[in-house]
Amino acid sequence: MKKIVLTALATVLTIGIYAQTAEDRGLEIAKAAEKADLGFNSSIVTLTMTLKNKNGQTSQRSMVTKTLELTEDGDKSLIAFNSPKDVKGTATLTFTHKIGSDDQWLFLPSIKRVKRISSNNKSGPFVGSEFAYEDLSSQEVEKYTYKFLEAKGDLLLVEQDPVDPKSGYKRRIVTYNKDKGYRIEKVDFYDRKNALLKTLTYSDYKLYKNKFWRAATFNMVNHQSNKETLLKFSDYNFDANLTEDDFTQASLKRAGK
Repeated sequence: MKKIVLTALATVLTIGIYAQTAEDRGLEIAKAAEKADLGFNSSIVTLTMTLKNKNGQTSQRSMVTKTLELTEDGDKSLIAFNSPKDVKGTATLTFTHKIGSDDQWLFLPSIKRVKRISSNNKSGPFVGSEFAYEDLSSQEVEKYTYKFLEAKGDLLLVEQDPVDPKSGYKRRIVTYNKDKGYRIEKVDFYDRKNALLKTLTYSDYKLYKNKFWRAATFNMVNHQSNKETLLKFSDYNFDANLTEDDFTQASLKRAGK
């Protein structure tokens, strides 16, 4: 009798394992990645953006990014350009939302005005780079539906389909590193026609505060235009103690001065 019971229990457990759908597994991985990065509170980082056109010619920009972690809704971020002269003072404020369209504003120093970015324009290029405005949003689990594709050792590939019908992407293929806190190693972006549009590669990772993985290099390659944008991040500051007062339209204007 004991043997029969154990055999039945093993069968139930086996069925339970195989009963997990690809959708459930994909969502599970996304939640694990979110959980692994919880608790950083806020950060400030300086970075250099290098734009490369299809002929290989390059230009550089420098900027500062501030981020505020929120748990009840998506994170808030503010990006301000310091150079060169033609973009100096330009600043972008993003309020990511778990549900619904994000709120984004752009401060243009040439006209000294804050311009709201329409949700219809989120797929547009961010100040001429290969990053879209929607790429500036924090990675909230609720913004996608999921499907686990395959495992390659410690690397887990998950398809993510945007919930927002105004997204510029049909889907994304995200590669997570399970052994390194589910950090993201690569994202392939597919356009609305389901053709491969861009690939974002993360590299030169560093572990901060024994928990938070941050890549020092982002490389976004546009396969359709043959253009490229490289972001190089300096050391992150997780001790700035930023608050929501640092992420208002007034602070956006100040950042642009």
